[in-house]
Amino acid sequence: GKRYRMRSKPTANRAATALRVAAQGLANSHSALGAYYRRMRTRLGAPKAITATAHKLARLVYSMLRYGSDYVDAGQQAYEKQYRDRVLTNLQRKARAFGYQLVQAEGIENGQAPATS
Repeated sequence: GKRYRMRSKPTANRAATALRVAAQGLANSHSALGAYYRRMRTRLGAPKAITATAHKLARLVYSMLRYGSDYVDAGQQAYEKQYRDRVLTNLQRKARAFGYQLVQAEGIENGQAPATS
């Protein structure tokens, strides 16, 4: 019942496990990656968000090793502003496609809801 010619036993990828643990640790981080993880967790659920964030971490690590680039964290506010700008651009494009024009409501600045009395 023994197999002699097997080169190595199949194991779980240690790098993937380490990246998933690191991604899970970003849950309460005030960084751009933490904001990304929380946004993905809302949309996809925790397991898929961990995998998506681990994949993003893997791409960052690869670019740092391959090209020698530095990772500079822009912060949570910068990430959320970039995300908000991207959503607004997509909304404007979709509105134009349907023949509408978006107008910002009065009293709304920086994504804050207007005060109600």
